[in-house]
Amino acid sequence: MDDKILKLKEIIDGGKRIVFFGGAGVSTESGVPDFRSVDGLYNQEYDYPPETILSHTFYMRNREEFYRFYRNKMLFPDVKPNKAHYALAKLEEQGKLTAVITQNIDGLHQKAGSKNVYELHGTVHRNYCENCGKFFSLDDIMKMDGVPKCDCGGFVKPDVVLYEEGLDQGTINASVRAIANADVLIIGGTSLAVYPAAGLIDYYRGNQLVLINKSSTPKDGRADLVIHDAIGEVLSQVVEI
Repeated sequence: MDDKILKLKEIIDGGKRIVFFGGAGVSTESGVPDFRSVDGLYNQEYDYPPETILSHTFYMRNREEFYRFYRNKMLFPDVKPNKAHYALAKLEEQGKLTAVITQNIDGLHQKAGSKNVYELHGTVHRNYCENCGKFFSLDDIMKMDGVPKCDCGGFVKPDVVLYEEGLDQGTINASVRAIANADVLIIGGTSLAVYPAAGLIDYYRGNQLVLINKSSTPKDGRADLVIHDAIGEVLSQVVEI
């Protein structure tokens, strides 16, 4: 182990209320593309920019085009959790990690076994009829063609936060409480460029701030430990999974 990995192990071993705050980089090791990398969604060509297609206005005006993009570029029903997801689930099982706060919508943390997960941007696994409120799973959506519709005739909307939509206040409040009460905050796989989600880490008042990301972030200078590497590779060296 190099010095930084040893320091991370020391921090995790000493932590009693660890919180993990993660972004797209946590899932890229599972094969889910992120938004801002060289191969990410923002660097591919479409009739409309992804920010436009994934907006509330576009969804309301052009559901067919929204769902064509959404199915092709946002849904990955067969992806599996990676070493990062399993390491975090293990820490929770050991009673050391109190919460996972994620910007991802893929549900991989839960699939790996994590129980206390706050999904800031919602999840593809919850879908609701806009008319009657009936629940639809991801499997239900995958089996439908075109714009999903309920038996009542209403349109089915994924429970994900689109551009122009606000974050769920209950999820924000729970995330703030978890971060404020943490003695260790590990931030991984995020450029900390997406607000208001990235602003939540300003509520941290603990002793050890760890940043694990392939590239630098605006908060690197504030962190007690910075590791520029893949989050799964790093965590699997300090947590036995």
